Amino acid sequence: MKKIIPFLMIVYILISFSGCLDNDIAIKVDLNKKEAGLDGNGDSETIKIALANVISPEESFVYYNDLLDYITNKTNRSVTIVQRKTYQEINDLVRKKNVDVAFISSRPYVDGKRNFDMELLVAPVVNGKTTYRSYLIVHKDSKVQQFEDLRGKTFAFVDPISNSGKLYPTYMLATMNETPDTFFKMTFYTYSHDRSIQAVNDKLVDGAAVDSLVWDYKNATVPDFTKNTKIVLESPPFGNPPVVVPHDLDPLLKEEIRTILLDMHKDAQGREILDGLMIDRFIEVDDDLYNSIRDMENIVGDK
Repeated sequence: MKKIIPFLMIVYILISFSGCLDNDIAIKVDLNKKEAGLDGNGDSETIKIALANVISPEESFVYYNDLLDYITNKTNRSVTIVQRKTYQEINDLVRKKNVDVAFISSRPYVDGKRNFDMELLVAPVVNGKTTYRSYLIVHKDSKVQQFEDLRGKTFAFVDPISNSGKLYPTYMLATMNETPDTFFKMTFYTYSHDRSIQAVNDKLVDGAAVDSLVWDYKNATVPDFTKNTKIVLESPPFGNPPVVVPHDLDPLLKEEIRTILLDMHKDAQGREILDGLMIDRFIEVDDDLYNSIRDMENIVGDK
């Protein structure tokens, strides 16, 4: 029988992560203070861009603000930012054509491509690579030295369809003939990678699986945020989180956004914004960049 996590710890988790546990997160920020509908019939002069909560909603807006403002200036159209709590909700917005563009994670792309022909637009190159990894992290003072040492301990996942934050550690367990239910004492979802890092940093959980791009970015820009965590396992490389569009988006708008992103590194303002995001440039990539995720899904099944 599994041990029950102490009641006071549950209360602490709920308080600390109340923003990410709210079922009604739906943040919409128009850079030009102009409303746009989400019923597919909004202002044709407004570009609706969805941001998945790879990092927390508030951090996501700060992180992408300059980039989205850049798109506004280049297209001479207002840009509406749309956020939701889960990756699935962002995928649903793309499926229903309620947004024009989405910055999402890698496994949601695989899911969207399979289920409704979500289309790749571009992907970022970071440190010369089009790939990232899953980091399995613990507190720096933890006696855990390898993934197997987390047996019977508490663990934070990011999102049910996160690649680095759920699929990879579940795949690792599958190779050990284990599942999250049989291996861990307790698991829960934080719904962003930075909150998973925070959970480990604050000793709310014994371990977590996070996106290497997020951990590396935080480690470089806010080292105090990661200094109390250590990496005990790095996954093989996976295709970087892409920018996607509905497959039947207006071809002119699709090409306009693609060209803007592909050419960002060629002008001073774009270069400065990319440097701030720790992105080299955006490039077009092939769908097979994400095949390793599909391979893990085939092994994990519905675990």
